[in-house]
Amino acid sequence: MQKLSTSQQMGRILTARRKAVGLTQAHVAAQLGISQNRLSEIENQPGHLTLDRLLALAGILGLELTIQARENVAPTESEW
Repeated sequence: MQKLSTSQQMGRILTARRKAVGLTQAHVAAQLGISQNRLSEIENQPGHLTLDRLLALAGILGLELTIQARENVAPTESEW
């Protein structure tokens, strides 16, 4: 399991996974209903990626997103 702390990490994970399963940007983009250029932007600058699009992309790539509480860290108001 990989932990994320920046959106750039998500972009690198998505790109690496797409390549690992042998899919082109064009193929994945077509499944998402977007252009290949838009998918390239998402992989390189994932900060504007919507949750819906992230979940769809994860599904295409055979990934699962999990959110869990941090160990030994009490939540603060700003986190919730």
